[in-house]
Amino acid sequence: MNTEVRAVHFTLRDDTREYLDKKISRIHNAENMIVDLLVTLTKGKDFEAEATVNFRWGVSIHVKEHNFDLNPAIDKMMDKLEPKIIKEKEKVKEKR
Repeated sequence: MNTEVRAVHFTLRDDTREYLDKKISRIHNAENMIVDLLVTLTKGKDFEAEATVNFRWGVSIHVKEHNFDLNPAIDKMMDKLEPKIIKEKEKVKEKR
């Protein structure tokens, strides 16, 4: 799984990157099915965390969350992303 993290309009600190990596490790059971995980963190009036997951079979999942603090935005994003990944994984298992 290729993971790309971009920070827009601010510099991503090491502790925030470690926090994000810890949250990404929650989806380790689907790593062999995911080609790319693209995370973009944007600072505007508030923080926006968005993620795009590209699966081997061509399906993409995209989630976006807003919050005034960065870490809660990351938490919300991962809370939405994890069930979607599990659902897609189950769909593929059912087709086999």
